[in-house]
Amino acid sequence: MSRRDRRRHHDSQETSLALYDDAARDAAARVIARYSTSFGLGTRLLPRAQRAHIRNVYAMVRVADELVDTYRGPDAGALLDGFEAEVHAAMDRGFSADLVAHAFALTAREVGITREQTEPFFASMRMDLVETSHDEDSLALYILGSAEVVGEMCLAVFVNTGRGPRPLDPEVRDGARHLGAAYQKINFLRDLAVDEHELGRAYFPGVSAATLDDARLAELVDECREDMRTAASVLDALPRRARAAVGTTIDIYARLLEQIAQTPARELVARRVRVADPVKAALAVRNLAGRHGRALA
Repeated sequence: MSRRDRRRHHDSQETSLALYDDAARDAAARVIARYSTSFGLGTRLLPRAQRAHIRNVYAMVRVADELVDTYRGPDAGALLDGFEAEVHAAMDRGFSADLVAHAFALTAREVGITREQTEPFFASMRMDLVETSHDEDSLALYILGSAEVVGEMCLAVFVNTGRGPRPLDPEVRDGARHLGAAYQKINFLRDLAVDEHELGRAYFPGVSAATLDDARLAELVDECREDMRTAASVLDALPRRARAAVGTTIDIYARLLEQIAQTPARELVARRVRVADPVKAALAVRNLAGRHGRALA
C-alpha cells in the first residue's frame, strides 16, 4: 500500500486488511529499531520487501526472548505457550490480534517458514525457563532452536521473497545455520557474566565467570571462527543486497569476536565488549560497495 493510500485510509477512518498488515509491519519495525543496532543496520541494506520480512522475523524472536529473559514472571511459561500457540494459529489462518504474531505470519506464509523452524525455536526458549546449565548435547539442541533455525528463517526471506515458498538449498541452509550458531556463541561470550549473575544461566559446559581462562576462551573463539568461515563460504549464493546485509553483520560480529579474543578472560567477565556504532556504519558502507572487512582466520 502506498503512502497516499495509507493516508487516505487514515483520513477517512476506513479499515482494511491491507491497512492492518501495514500496522503489524510497523510494529515489527519498531521492535528491531529499539533493540538492535547490528541487525537493524544490516536490514537497512536490504530491498524493501526483504527488509520488512526480516523485521517481522526479528520481532517475533525478540518477543519470545523478552518473555524468558526480561519478564521471567511465575507465569512466563504459560505466556510463552500462549504466544507460540498464537504464532502458529496466525501462520495457519493468516491473521492475529497480536500485531507481532500477525506480522510474522505474513512473512512465514509468503516465504515458506513452517513449524519445522518455529517449534524448535520455542522449545529452546522454553529451555531458558528451566535449564541453568548445559552439557554438550543440550547446548547443541538449545543452539539449534535459538539460533540455527532463525538463520534458516532469514535465508528463506532472502531467497524466497517475491517467489513464494521453495525448498532451500541444503548447502546454503547449512551455512545459514552455522552463522546463527556463531552469532549465538559470540553473544554467550560477550554476555557470560550477565547471563550468569543476572539470569542464573551458564551456556558453555563447564564454563563460568569464575572458571573461564584464556586457554578455554581461545578454544571457544576458534569454534566461532569456524562457524563463521562455513557461513561466509556460501555468502555468494545470496542475492546481491542480501549478500551486502549479511556481510555487514558477519563483519560486525567478526570484529566483535576479535575484540573478545584480544581481551583476557578475567577482563571479559568483568566488562561488556562491543563494536562502536561508527565502526558498524563503516562496515556497512564497505559491504554495500562490494568490499568487506572479514578477518576469520
